[in-house]
Amino acid sequence: MRRTKEDAEKTRSAILAAAEHLFLERGVAHTSLEHIARHAGVTRGAVYWHFQNKAHLFHEMLNQVRLPLEPLAEQLAAVDGLSSLQLLRDLCIEAMANLVLDEQRRRILTVLLRRCEFTEDLREAEERHETFVNQFIALCEQQFALPAVQPHLQPDITPRLASRTLHALIVGLFSDWLRDPNLFDAQTDTPAMIDSCFRGLLRQWP
Repeated sequence: MRRTKEDAEKTRSAILAAAEHLFLERGVAHTSLEHIARHAGVTRGAVYWHFQNKAHLFHEMLNQVRLPLEPLAEQLAAVDGLSSLQLLRDLCIEAMANLVLDEQRRRILTVLLRRCEFTEDLREAEERHETFVNQFIALCEQQFALPAVQPHLQPDITPRLASRTLHALIVGLFSDWLRDPNLFDAQTDTPAMIDSCFRGLLRQWP
């Protein structure tokens, strides 16, 4: 039984790796499950054994590099006030550093941001992705809405606007760096850019 489970996991990993490669090379819309099966050296039946459809496969591929939101929420809840924003700031910087250091993360996010058209057959994946994004934004909004944080927000900035501003910056940094890594040094320049965002949102930022 153990060997069977190990073989099944190897097959699943091979399918995910094939999908990652082909989505990056051909684009998601132009890659079929048949293409993925051939590239992985398995049957279409094997693909359907592990994944319901292309949307499910795409979603599981993204899950390999997404930051789990529940542990993140627990981390943020463990600190108070502006310290939670400092942690959020550090996580944003870490996310950019990981983009540089982790080739798989770089490939998968390139697929998501530059090689993906959410066509009808990816509707389910699109909805799940939007849910994840909205949950992340809501988590950020909770931090800006903390009683110890709100008085420090700039006069025209609400927790809602602050969370969306931060998310827009992160997505913009990811997208621009993946498009052209020479635009900025993702490891040395990111802290200054993230801090400038927080200084624009808060009256005082250390």
